[in-house]
Amino acid sequence: MQTPTLLAATFAALAAFATPHHTFAAADRTAESSETAAETDNRLTAEEQAAGWKLLWNGKDSTGWRSVRGKKFPKSGWEMKNGILTILAQSKAGDIITEKRYTSFELTLDFLITPKANSGIKYFAQTGLNSQMGIGLEYQILDDKLNPDAKKNKGTHTLAALYDLIAPPADKPSVSPGSWHNARLVVNGGKVEHYLDGVKTVEYDRHSDAFRALVQKSKYKNYKQFGEWPDGHILLQDHNDRVSFKNIKLREIGK
Repeated sequence: MQTPTLLAATFAALAAFATPHHTFAAADRTAESSETAAETDNRLTAEEQAAGWKLLWNGKDSTGWRSVRGKKFPKSGWEMKNGILTILAQSKAGDIITEKRYTSFELTLDFLITPKANSGIKYFAQTGLNSQMGIGLEYQILDDKLNPDAKKNKGTHTLAALYDLIAPPADKPSVSPGSWHNARLVVNGGKVEHYLDGVKTVEYDRHSDAFRALVQKSKYKNYKQFGEWPDGHILLQDHNDRVSFKNIKLREIGK
């Protein structure tokens, strides 16, 4: 894989002026209610608007989103209440995706897991390759301490990993159920970075030979050009566990 020094310059300039401001300390987030969004949540500051940020979820309804299985939003299972978007446990509602497709972008959102929960944020997600789910690159969301999936495949199933492909460092920020944390993705052409609470956890080039070699050893090896598609949807995963989201924001790069 490419080293951080090869990619750092590309992303440093992007992050310096454009990234929404977050307080990343888990202790600060614990004080927030898991049932009601704060007054400043799901809003854009004047600075964010000037930098090109958009709300990917408006904090109220399903505008801009649909089921991965069809053209409409699921009738049940995804709850939008008090400024929080929640996939309910055992709802069988299925994944949801953005109506729009994206190429180069920066995405940030806050998430809250419940004990043993498993979910994910997929990007470059494609429909039609699997009848039940979107296929794409995945920022893994997981309770590493209680979900047994964390022990599989050399850490590539743990929180903030590139699922089944690249493991995050062992000293990444600690996340516990019941508190809000921040996930961030930066995608600029083939260059991709994952962040957890402001700390970089994954960095790779999705058009590199090193990436293709990882795919050939993964569960995705039978999907042609996996992860190298020119564009795709953003997807929030239903993995039968209760997980909540808010402050879902996206800035397209190069537009």
